[in-house]
Amino acid sequence: MLPDIDKRVAGLNDRYRHHAAVSVMEKALKDPDTGEVALVSSFGAESVVLLHMVSVIAPGTPVLFIDTMMLFQETLDYQQEVAAKLGLTDVRVIRAADAALRLDDPDGTLHQFNTDACCALRKTVPLEQALSGFDAWITGRKRYQGDTRATIDFFEVETPARMKINPLAHWGREDLEEYIIQNRLPRHPLVAKGYPSIGCAPCTSPVKPGEDPRAGRWRGQSKTECGIHFIGGKAVRVKNDAQETETKEKVA
Repeated sequence: MLPDIDKRVAGLNDRYRHHAAVSVMEKALKDPDTGEVALVSSFGAESVVLLHMVSVIAPGTPVLFIDTMMLFQETLDYQQEVAAKLGLTDVRVIRAADAALRLDDPDGTLHQFNTDACCALRKTVPLEQALSGFDAWITGRKRYQGDTRATIDFFEVETPARMKINPLAHWGREDLEEYIIQNRLPRHPLVAKGYPSIGCAPCTSPVKPGEDPRAGRWRGQSKTECGIHFIGGKAVRVKNDAQETETKEKVA
């Protein structure tokens, strides 16, 4: 059993506080204080940065991709393209169980009247199930993305048994752009069409010049997070044992 998580997280932040993002990623994948680690990726607008870092350092790292079954076809195609190009060997497609969908969203319209419930059903609960065997997970959260993320550290306590790792916490948009250009990485096709932040198709719209990059997520609602990271400004993990998750076979 791993030691107290608060002490481990404090120690990790102390040791790597002044390290660059790539170094934090490398240390996170090798330091015994992080335990078993997975990268959770949406294969969205900026996801290729972390995916590339993992591919260089440890391409066999488990990559969890949540297919809500409401994603853009462009995202599904991009996931296949990036995984193949980068040589990621353990991409796991996570979906909500058919039984849960039949019970709570039989006609696929839940998002029209309760987006929080839809996110929980299709995203938050399935991810919680998939992460149950890991001690830590890598996220793409960054401080510039909003008030709820403005003070995140490289390492955070999520639950008494699991931590989050945020290698890009201190990066800005210009850092992401420079990394993608320098490494000649493929871009999500919807970025060129005005989607700087990409989620499920029914709840994502293009962003106008001058708008916040996440303005197209749940447009017209006070909702800004799907629930995987925060609800109401607080980190929240929701587990519903009645809603099982199907972890699909590995994909290339």
